[in-house]
This record gives sequence, structure tokens and C-alpha cells, in this order.
Amino acid sequence: MPQPALLAHDLVRTLGGRRVLDGVSLTAAPGQRIGLIGENGVGKSTLLRVLAGVDVPDAGRVSRPPGLGLLHQEMPFGAAWSIATVLNEALREAREDLAELERLGEELAGVSQDDPGHQELLVAYGRRLEQAENRESWDADRRAALVLDGLGLGAVGHDRTLGSLSGGQRGRLALAALLVRRPPALLLDEPTNHLDDGAAAFLEEQIRGLPGAVVAASHDRAFLDAVCTDLIDLDPSVDGPVRHGGNYTAYLSAKCVERERWERRYAEEQTELEELRNSAGVSARRVAPDRGPRDNEKMGYGHRAGRVQSQISRRVRNATRRLEELERACVAQPPRPLRFAAQELAARTAGGPQPLVSLRHVRVRGRLTLDALEVSPTDSVLVTGGNGSGKSTLLAVLAGRLAAEGEVRRRSSLTVGLLTQDTVFERPGRTVRDTYEVSLGVERAEEVPLGQLGLLHEADLDKPVGQLSVGQRRRLALALLVARPPQLLLLDEPTNHLSPRLCDELEAALGTGPGAIVVASHDRWLRRRWQGREVPLEP
Repeated sequence: MPQPALLAHDLVRTLGGRRVLDGVSLTAAPGQRIGLIGENGVGKSTLLRVLAGVDVPDAGRVSRPPGLGLLHQEMPFGAAWSIATVLNEALREAREDLAELERLGEELAGVSQDDPGHQELLVAYGRRLEQAENRESWDADRRAALVLDGLGLGAVGHDRTLGSLSGGQRGRLALAALLVRRPPALLLDEPTNHLDDGAAAFLEEQIRGLPGAVVAASHDRAFLDAVCTDLIDLDPSVDGPVRHGGNYTAYLSAKCVERERWERRYAEEQTELEELRNSAGVSARRVAPDRGPRDNEKMGYGHRAGRVQSQISRRVRNATRRLEELERACVAQPPRPLRFAAQELAARTAGGPQPLVSLRHVRVRGRLTLDALEVSPTDSVLVTGGNGSGKSTLLAVLAGRLAAEGEVRRRSSLTVGLLTQDTVFERPGRTVRDTYEVSLGVERAEEVPLGQLGLLHEADLDKPVGQLSVGQRRRLALALLVARPPQLLLLDEPTNHLSPRLCDELEAALGTGPGAIVVASHDRWLRRRWQGREVPLEP
């Protein structure tokens, strides 16, 4: 018997007076791996909770396979639980399968085929056998060891309590428990958080091997590309959430074609609007001609003039009617993609090709050791390395915010901008809009309107910056750098808290950046596509 599909129909969920889900429908058949993408707050986590039955929709219905598994962003186990207890719970269903198969086998061996209960026992055995095969129950204990090792937990003692683990270790353990269970359907909320490259690749391989449906909300474009058979874009649109077949690369291709079609239709409609406006204006001026009749027209002038004016009036009415219809129905102008404002030529070329910053034998005790690094005025540098390798420390040294042993030379009058992982503004009571204007000045804020950058929702622009989330504060800080780029732009994990669409736009903007750029990132998609040079750091 095939595994059942996960079905959702016309889901509605309102939270805090805002309709987060508005008529969302979804079908996830066994073998399909669906990625949920979109801006923060569009309802990805809410949809997963509703699909799992953890949250109840205000309207709509869900049909879910029994035993469905959900990976929360928060750990579902208590702090006093040990790793061994979590693993035993994950293995419980597989062990029950094997124990029940053994019991049913013994009963079958003791019952004659002519016995009325034989067929019933045979059906029960077949069902349990299929379930055990889907879970790969015979291999569960070996799989548990393999999964723990693949997710970087192999060396952690099983007697350790969850309260003694780091947040990243707890998240990986919750993920391991689900992979060990192999539920008939799996719901994942940001599953690659806290995973290094090796663990993320291991997770992708494991998920591709699952027989049931998988629905995952993720900002990780490399994960979406490696795993997904479909993507659902939950960002608001006229027709509701849009489902795209294929992985993230296929999604990008489809969005590119869609963008070209949108731009072409907008240009064609604007051309037609201009022609209609001209036609209506010219024809209207001809309806009441000022000239009198010529001598050879005097006998029939009134008749012919009336006929001509009637024809022109009809053209005016037709042009005006079409103009009004097109103005009502024409598509909106495509939003401008994120781009850094152009630097003044003098700022870009001041000082010639000499390095902006030069480091020699630099050391920050316990945090960073670097032999040499020079950043030229047009450099694009990607700093890579594991946690604790000193990526953020290096950016702070380059920015002049952290003293270091060794030689640090910085060009005089150098303008530097640093996007940190946790941005704090001096005036938390000032609104987002006012902070932007005060930081840039009125003229530049008008030249590069904050609302047109697509980094913050219009509804958030009048909030005090102190009420923004960490991600929203980082977006505001990024907006300030986009609007007035420095000569040296330093970005620490710039794709954190951004939707995949904004990540793509930011990468494209960095590729044509206005000056020197140094980026520290763990983003696998960004690192694979980086066109500049790379500086790897070792812990």
C-alpha cells in the first residue's frame, strides 16, 4: 500500500489581526520535496505548524499521514533529557515494528492455513512489514550512528543532557532524531541552521533518500537547489502562492523569464498609452477647426464639415475610452532590483591604485592570526572559514574598530562601512524613516527612497528602530550602505535574514559594486558563485 500524500486545502490563519495564510492549498505526494520560500513573515513557519497539526487554521482542512514529523526551530525535548533518551524515542517505532513482526510471525507459524484467523494475521503481517520496510527498521540502529556522525554529533557522549549542549548541537540532535525515525512525511523549518558544509551535504543526501513527502521552509539556496522537486513562493501575488516545478536553479530561470515578460509588457503598454494620449489630444484639437470655408467649399461646407467633425469626435471618444481602459488595467512598473548607488568619481579614484588597507603579521590574541592582506580600491574579497576562524574579527580590524598586533596601514580619509551581525542604532526611539533620512541627509534620502529598495516593508518604516527584529535592523543598516556606499564595504554574513530573492539581488549588486568589497560568509550558494578572490581562515 503506497504512503498517503499530505494535502491542504484553502488554509486561512490570522495572527495578531493579520491574515498570515490566505487560502493556501498544497499537495505533497510521496517522493515530492517541496521548498517554501518568501520574505520573513509571509507565513512559512505558520504553514508548517498548521500542516503538522500543532496550530489550527481558522478555515480550510489538512489531511496528513499518521506519524508525520516536524522539525521546529525550537527544540521539542526537555533540558533534562539525555542524548540516549532522545535516540531511544527516535528508535522506538522501528523497534516496535521488529517486535511486532516477530510476534506476528510466531502466531502465523502456530496457526493452520485453514484456520479462519490465518488470513487476518497474514494481512496484519503484510501491513507491518511494509511499514518496517518504509522505515528501514532493520537498519535503524546503524542509521542512528551514521546520522549522528554525519551531523557532527558522533563524538558527543550519549549521557550528555540537552541542557549541557549548545544551541546548535540541540538543533542538530532534533534533526538527527527525525532522520532516524524516517516518518512518512517530514516538515522542516530552516533545517540547515547550525550546519557546516559537510553536515549540510549529508542532510541533503539523507532527505533525497526519503520515500515520503518533504516540505521545508528555507533561506538556504544551496539546500533548495540540491533537494527540492518543487518550490512554492509565498510572497504576496495577485493569484496567491505560486508553485514552481524543479529546484532553485529552475526557479531562477522561470523568474528571469517572468521578469523579462513583465518588463516587455510594461514597456509596450507605456508606449501605447503615450500614443493614445497623443492621439486623443491631437484629434480633440481638430474637432473645432478655426479656419473658415474655402471658396470652392462654400456650397457643401456645412455638410462636409459636420461629417468630418463627427468622424474626429468618434476617434477622440474611441481613443479616450481605450486610454481609460488601459490606464485601469495596465501592469505596474516592475520594481527596481537592489543596486548600490553610484559613488562620486572622485571618491572612487582618489589615491590611485594603491591599497586601501594593508595588513602585515596581524594578530588578535585568541581570535585571529593573519600573515598578510591587501585590499585594493576595486577588490572583491570573500573571507571564508569555520566558526571561530576569525572572519568577523578580520572585518572589525579592517574597519578600524578593533586594535590588533602587527602592522595595519589604512589610506587617509578612507570611508568605511561595516555591516555587523547584530546592528544597534544610537537612537532606538527614532523611526526607521527618520533614521534613514538623518543618517543620509534629506537630499540623498530623496534620491534613493528607502521604500524602493525592497529591504523593509512600508508598514515598518514608521516604527521605532528599537522595535525592529535583528533581521530588520540589519536590513536598515544595509539600506544605508546601499544608498551611500563607502570606498571600503565590509559585510559580515550579509545574506542572513534575507529572502532568497533579496540574496540574489544583493549578490548581483555586489558583482557590480561601486568600490572595494570584503564579504565574510558561510552561505554556500554565494561562495560557489563568487567571482572575486578568496581568503580562507583557519581556526
